[in-house]
Amino acid sequence: MERTYVMVKPDGVQRGLVGEVIHRIERRGLKIIALRMNTITKEMAKKHYAEHAQKPFFNSLIDFITSGPSVSMVVEGKNAVVVMRAINGATNPVNAATGSIRSDFALDTGRNVVHASDSPESAEREIAIHFRESEMTGYSRIDETWVYE
Repeated sequence: MERTYVMVKPDGVQRGLVGEVIHRIERRGLKIIALRMNTITKEMAKKHYAEHAQKPFFNSLIDFITSGPSVSMVVEGKNAVVVMRAINGATNPVNAATGSIRSDFALDTGRNVVHASDSPESAEREIAIHFRESEMTGYSRIDETWVYE
């Protein structure tokens, strides 16, 4: 099974959307194997968003993502990266598919509630920034035979 990294950003936490995000992940059939709420340090945020370091919005992104608690998760399932990106919707909420988290709860790219890795390689890198392998719990969901062929 594939793993991906998911974060409910500080705006999502402050707006009380953590449960809604988790509900959508689990309802789709994906499995949460690690979960933590914390305020990300600037050092960790800079590692996480390293690909944006030279972009003009980098400093404001770091300030925002470290401004309050966020919820980090490792989510597992078949095609977890692509499925989770669809659950979240397009980065710009204006372009997000109807029914996605960003379509339902966001209006601005800078406050779009959630993050999910954009590739299996990014997922591996982001998971390693936020979790140790020992913090991930493998288990079988009772409904897996009804979710997967």
